[in-house]
Amino acid sequence: MGAISGLWRWRHNPLRRGTDLAEAWSALAALLFTVLAAPVIGCLVGAAAQDSLQRSVRAQQQSRHPVTADVVRALDRAPPDGDPGMPAGADPRSRVLARWTAPDGTARSGPVTAHLKSPRPGDRFGMWTDDRGRAVARPPDPAAATTHAVLAGIGAALVAAGLAEGCRRLAVRRMVRRRYAAWDRAWERAGPDRGLTGAGG
Repeated sequence: MGAISGLWRWRHNPLRRGTDLAEAWSALAALLFTVLAAPVIGCLVGAAAQDSLQRSVRAQQQSRHPVTADVVRALDRAPPDGDPGMPAGADPRSRVLARWTAPDGTARSGPVTAHLKSPRPGDRFGMWTDDRGRAVARPPDPAAATTHAVLAGIGAALVAAGLAEGCRRLAVRRMVRRRYAAWDRAWERAGPDRGLTGAGG
């Protein structure tokens, strides 16, 4: 609104300079870009991210399979960030040597992370494997992918708005410098008396 009122105020003002009008136009352009173009950019980026992330989620869901594994023996405690798909507040993770059957029917074994507080031999737990039966992380949730896409869109819109404001400030700074330089030249042309009538006479 300040940009629009600035344009209206400078429209027929006899004291108007070219830079004054240019500053008002740059402010209006930045405002329109922020209000109109930045949300469109955010929507486009969010939609592209949503499409890409959901394709990745579908691909991982098709290539990862839930299986049931048997604990052979407990190993060292797993690090706290062992499984990013584990919900907050879930039981502590434990590192175990386990046996499971791959999707192709072959027997597999190896060290894996189990969501068991005190694993004992013979305990059973769920895990995920790829098509070859290798232990993998749980496939991402479609809702989480949508959240990431929305955040990407919001971030893109904010970056676009910030770039518009940054360009406006840069343009205004250059105009102010040119205005100061013009004032300096005007003072130099006025001479040492600075335009005072009768000075030095």
